[in-house]
Amino acid sequence: MEVICLQEAAFYALVEEVYARLKKENGLKEDKWVSDEEAMRLLNIKSKTTLQNLRDEGKIRYSQPQKKLISYDRDSINDYLEKHARNTF
Repeated sequence: MEVICLQEAAFYALVEEVYARLKKENGLKEDKWVSDEEAMRLLNIKSKTTLQNLRDEGKIRYSQPQKKLISYDRDSINDYLEKHARNTF
């Protein structure tokens, strides 16, 4: 048996690439509403306060079906990121 060692970052990059390829080939749809952890990952932020500020300032859409349950609209997060994207030279 052959053992292949990968650095942690390379391993997770490989897993994401495999997931993206499977999703593309099998036509899996992403959830429209995501948790706060997923929203923070998509926005590449570490602070829940920053996420709350984006929500309070109306920069990203959210839904609060229960008092402590907040879901974020994936499309509005993508729109926010696109709006703040800078073109390369």
